[in-house]
Amino acid sequence: MPHKIVDIKNVVIRFSGDSGDGMQLTGALFTDAAALWGNEFSTFPDFPAEIRAPQDTIAGVSGFQIHIGSVDVHTPGDLCDVLVAMNPAALRANAGRTKSTATIIIDADAFEEKRSTRAGFTTGDPIRELKLEDRTVIYAPITSLTKESLKDSGLDAKAVVRSKNMFALGICFYLFNRPLQATFNYFEKKFAKRPELIAANNKVLQDGFNYAGNIQAIHNTYNVKPAKYPKGTYRNINGNQATAWGFIAASEKSGRPLFCGSYPITPATSILEELAVRKDLGVKTLQCEDEIAGICTAIGAAFAGNLAITTTSGPGLSLKSEALGLAVITELPLVVVDVQRSGPSTGIPTKTEQTDLLQALYGRNGECPMVIMASHSPSHCFDAAFWAAKLALEHMMPVMLLSEGFIGNGSEPWRIPQMKDYPAIVPPLVDAVNDGEYFPFLRDEKRLARRWALPGTPGLMHRIGGLEKDNAGQVSSDPLVHEKMVRERAAKVERVADFIPPLKVFGEQEGDLLLVGWGGTFGHLYGAVKQLQSEHRRVGLAHFDYIHPLPKNTADVFKKFKTILVCELNNGQFADYLRSRHQEFYYRQYNKVQGQPFMVSEITGAVNAIL
Repeated sequence: MPHKIVDIKNVVIRFSGDSGDGMQLTGALFTDAAALWGNEFSTFPDFPAEIRAPQDTIAGVSGFQIHIGSVDVHTPGDLCDVLVAMNPAALRANAGRTKSTATIIIDADAFEEKRSTRAGFTTGDPIRELKLEDRTVIYAPITSLTKESLKDSGLDAKAVVRSKNMFALGICFYLFNRPLQATFNYFEKKFAKRPELIAANNKVLQDGFNYAGNIQAIHNTYNVKPAKYPKGTYRNINGNQATAWGFIAASEKSGRPLFCGSYPITPATSILEELAVRKDLGVKTLQCEDEIAGICTAIGAAFAGNLAITTTSGPGLSLKSEALGLAVITELPLVVVDVQRSGPSTGIPTKTEQTDLLQALYGRNGECPMVIMASHSPSHCFDAAFWAAKLALEHMMPVMLLSEGFIGNGSEPWRIPQMKDYPAIVPPLVDAVNDGEYFPFLRDEKRLARRWALPGTPGLMHRIGGLEKDNAGQVSSDPLVHEKMVRERAAKVERVADFIPPLKVFGEQEGDLLLVGWGGTFGHLYGAVKQLQSEHRRVGLAHFDYIHPLPKNTADVFKKFKTILVCELNNGQFADYLRSRHQEFYYRQYNKVQGQPFMVSEITGAVNAIL
């Protein structure tokens, strides 16, 4: 049927279904198509927390949301314009995420009485029960049409039903005028040794596309034009992948081999996996038996002259705390990556939060300060990892980099940088002693960093470890020596403020209200500022990538605004930290602890309520 093509600037699509329905793959393939088309995009894979939740229950719903646009896109979007619901539980779980003008595509075959009851519906009409009558609902018999499409494919019944996600993807490709060739190419590569699977997936995708073109329920199709990018080579990248690559770049720039000792933990595991496949670049990885072994092997690697990395999430960070004290007192270059997830305890492993900040700042015994940084978007994870490694190597100290499940798993376009645009990393290595004995804790004046002597170097024998020592490396229980070394280590961390960029303000440079955030809330806060400015609100955003120490101009920024509103995915940890560092200001808070990122509408609503 002929359908009118309507140009739109952006659209939010959410794929949802049972955890075995392939929604993550479906969303990823739509993302790849958007990337190759040239759209701006931001994704939010929303995994169920249970490994094998009962089928057709809310707990087992898997979602993948993507926001594509021809203009700037900074978040995966608030409410969706299109919802694909492969079963009743997916519809119930995501009904509240749809706009009143949304199109809902459901697999009508899945909405049988038994499965609807299992999802919590009490009537025979889920649409009416959820008050979705104003939405455009497309009842597509996706499962039965998939079976019909592949009846002659030779695949077994289970394999045929598993292909229904590609039929749904074909519908969405038609709805948004997407070419199919990129996905055909994916099938060719993925199933290179199984030609029958290539043919089957190609056919069911094409049949889904054709079905959408022949039903009267679709009145218009939509086109999101390519965005205008600066010249360069781009790729789709998620935060964990970008983090791993940032460390590899730092290894190249420093000339120090890269070592990662880690224990697998959701949502940080893919950093270790990404590093493990880069043996061609000299990366060494060790999957350890527990979190303690992971960080201790990394500390040993740092002693031996490596850029040492260990990755974890909140529960694992708790286990690493004693060894972090060892890294601080030995003053060895180590980067600890914490991809935060919901807590406390083991928490909700697949859900995102910012609840590890106070643990990162203070979760060690004794006076044990560390540099704390945060990445703010999937692509920024590359730069954050690079600069965390640079600080660790040049200042001879452990650095903690906070990420989050939302940006670790989420993806966006990334302009592949040129290594010539990144600064050199020059660790304070010493290969000989020209003026007598080597003193391991003798510091330079600029950074207060000690010199790094690799074990086995003639004339540079020394001792470091968990006991307090003087500058010469001699174990000491002298209270004055202990106090001196404690103050020197703290001063070294504070000195980092001389080497980080000043705090930048987005939006109004002074005015009625300053939004303050850190980490993965950046896109939502930035989107809120842009919307509020369009409503003539005098609002700015100060977003912190460097948390300890804070940028030196923090107070200068704060005093230019009448009200400060700190927004974070916890109960106010950063706000409390700011109160301890800059007591002269009054901080309002807007907090969310639901395992989900902010919505732009939530932030604008909070600001408008204040103003």
